Amino acid sequence: MNHALPTRRRALALAGAVGLGSMALASCGDPSRQMTSADASSSAPLTLSLANSLDPQHVTSKALAAFATEVEERSEGRLRISMFDSGQLGSEPQVLGQLRQGIVDMTRVGSPGLAAWNPGYHAFGLPYVFDSEEHYYAALDSDAMQRFFTSNEDAGLLGLTYFTSGARSFYTGSTPVRTPEDAAGLKIRIQDMRTQVRMMSALGASPIVMAFGDIYTALQTGLIDGAESNETALDQSGHGEVAKCFSLTEHTRIPDLLTIGTPAWERLDEQDRTTLREAAQAATENHKKDWATSIEESYSAAAEMGVEFIEDIDQEGFREATREVVDEFGADFPEVADVLDIIEKARG
Repeated sequence: MNHALPTRRRALALAGAVGLGSMALASCGDPSRQMTSADASSSAPLTLSLANSLDPQHVTSKALAAFATEVEERSEGRLRISMFDSGQLGSEPQVLGQLRQGIVDMTRVGSPGLAAWNPGYHAFGLPYVFDSEEHYYAALDSDAMQRFFTSNEDAGLLGLTYFTSGARSFYTGSTPVRTPEDAAGLKIRIQDMRTQVRMMSALGASPIVMAFGDIYTALQTGLIDGAESNETALDQSGHGEVAKCFSLTEHTRIPDLLTIGTPAWERLDEQDRTTLREAAQAATENHKKDWATSIEESYSAAAEMGVEFIEDIDQEGFREATREVVDEFGADFPEVADVLDIIEKARG
């Protein structure tokens, strides 16, 4: 695989992000930004921007595109969504700031990234709070969780729906991770999340925060021993070429959240708010099936690449080794305790 080309593409994408970000900032003085949905028509629609850091070919990006199409159809062309994929408008933290200022209207974000505005979102980065995919969907689809997603309007944003990003597991160059003891001493790349730092420390591993795009080379050169993600990283990002052991620890299930800024929300009348909610929820239901298909395809592709899937995992051992992390966040943040209570009530 030629990694010089992706590096050049990342540089070009960064340059594009700066340019488009400047355009977005300039648009804040545009009179059209003051339009409300009551003024919108099919010939003069209200257009909402949607920022997304994922590649447009990613299964979640396709769900967002389907959401945009659904909104336009349900509103008979009065509402339109303008998509900005591949991080064109900046990183997720940057876009969240723009969202609250009304510069960007909507975004897809990894849910723990919202913890700066509501600590309850830390709960989704905690290990083993979900027993299974069924438990995960039961909790996230519950009325109580939906109320939580929409409870942050005063903070400048609120959630419309979620998209699964699957179960995250460890993958390494050649060392299977079957037990907590196997993880001890390994250098594991993680996302920049407090919960993941604590989880790795509880397992005796060394957490290494780095950009996702740097994982391939870091694995190839031995800078890290492994990383943690879902199966799509193996084939869609080529990590299966340099990581031959995928240990199905399934330690976290972290949803993405489709979020709209309060400034944009206030420009919509109640009927159009309902249109967005219903289109978003329809996209989520379709995405569940598409995600399952994507995981199956990645599993098969990775197996052909020579990746070994390790299934004899001591999950109860991992759960016990990291229970202190869950207890700690629940004690430190009442909002986390509330979300954990919602998750607990969906169990079984």
